[in-house]
Amino acid sequence: MRRYGKHTDEDDIRVRPSRHGSRPRTHTRPKHEDAAEGLVLTVDRGRMTCLVEGRTVTAMKARELGRKAVVVGDHVAVVGDLSGAKDTLARIVRVEERSSVLRRTADDNDPYERVIVANADQLAIVTALADPEPRPRLIDRCLVAAFDAGLEPLLVLTKSDLAPAGPLLETYAPLGLRYVVTRRDELDEGADADAVRELMRGQVTVCVGHSGVGKTTLVNALVPRRQRATGDVNAVTGRGRHTTTSALALPLPPSTTGEDGWVIDTPGVRSFGLNHIQPSRVIQAFPDLAEGAEGCPRGCGHNEPDCALDAWVAEGHAEPARLHSLRRLLATRERREGD
Repeated sequence: MRRYGKHTDEDDIRVRPSRHGSRPRTHTRPKHEDAAEGLVLTVDRGRMTCLVEGRTVTAMKARELGRKAVVVGDHVAVVGDLSGAKDTLARIVRVEERSSVLRRTADDNDPYERVIVANADQLAIVTALADPEPRPRLIDRCLVAAFDAGLEPLLVLTKSDLAPAGPLLETYAPLGLRYVVTRRDELDEGADADAVRELMRGQVTVCVGHSGVGKTTLVNALVPRRQRATGDVNAVTGRGRHTTTSALALPLPPSTTGEDGWVIDTPGVRSFGLNHIQPSRVIQAFPDLAEGAEGCPRGCGHNEPDCALDAWVAEGHAEPARLHSLRRLLATRERREGD
């Protein structure tokens, strides 16, 4: 064949190499039936530390997972070098179905959900009674997120040596929340840590709270062999310094009965966006009110004049304080924390 004034053969034909070579594309994913089971303990810049067969293994997400996020608490399938030796890297090839997902948005105008942890059973809302002052709006928002995720809320009040717990507990009494009150000196000595630890036995508990409330100090007391850095509260602003920069899952020390559990420390939060949460999911945490809501108009925010819950409470099916608490929690979706 003559082209461009010369004879050509196959050596003259240049083919741009393909990224995929000559292999045909396929949507079939390998099953990795020989993959080991792992638990994601922490995530840091694309690297996941996983507990695999009793060893901590560093892994990265396999390309076949695409954009699927891997978060602390995920149960995963891991292949590759599982020795846990320095500079080795395994691959996470599958994320198992999650039993629960705790989510938040950056703020109330942000439609993008961020998964904080997966497969938790309980949300410990840690708040100081003083230094810094309690922020009930943030507590309310954490409660809404817990109810939405199907997590059991636990209110952990710290620094009771500085202020009484009674007034704050009275605010949340209608919700029937489990709670525990700690002192700084008793926490350091271990007595209060034992009380908190017993409420976490047999469960995966994620701790959430704003900076300076003593959350990481609490975790250090719960798991003494794994100390994380703690910081002080700024005397001028009343705000704490972020001492935890990434979520970390830690096993609780075994009890005399052999019952174990996990606690997950998370970075301090200054806001807890709830843009992704619907009122219909929150009310499921109020079984005494949920049945009455069946008579509400479609899309009811449970604070409208024609809301059926007013008549439901008036007929004696639920306490007025419960309806007030529900509406207070739902109102946090419409107000920014701190307003």
